[in-house]
Amino acid sequence: MKAQSRPAKRLADFLPYQLSIASNAVSTRIAEQYRRRFALKPTEWRVMAVLGDSGALTQRDLCRLTLMDKVPVNRACRTLEDRGLALRTPNERDGRSHLLELTVEGRAVRSRVMPLAEAIEDELFGVLDEKQRAALTDMLVRVREAAGDFDAANLES
Repeated sequence: MKAQSRPAKRLADFLPYQLSIASNAVSTRIAEQYRRRFALKPTEWRVMAVLGDSGALTQRDLCRLTLMDKVPVNRACRTLEDRGLALRTPNERDGRSHLLELTVEGRAVRSRVMPLAEAIEDELFGVLDEKQRAALTDMLVRVREAAGDFDAANLES
């Protein structure tokens, strides 16, 4: 008797692909608005958002928290510094790394972007009721946790 095998899934039916496509669509929709209004790229906004939530961080911390590779994080940090939105200071704890934090202007820009991002989030997820949104958030957290811990700064491109 032959063992029955599962039919191969189409890429469009593969859950990681669906998550990636959904994430890209939502991110692109939001990114277009803050690119146009604030001249920020998605990586720059993500770094600003994390710094606004967490305070001063090393680039390694930013890689870990954003799950982004160190090259785009480094590029985003330099751009934010060049624009006067972030400031780099020596990390007194280890003497080698630097801490990046938002400047007064960076915090002001972040405070203007957040309501826009939240309004777009409300618009995009308006197709879900509150219970569905909470369930989706819970499911995404559980899937992210199941993926395990890894250091995005050391990922191969």
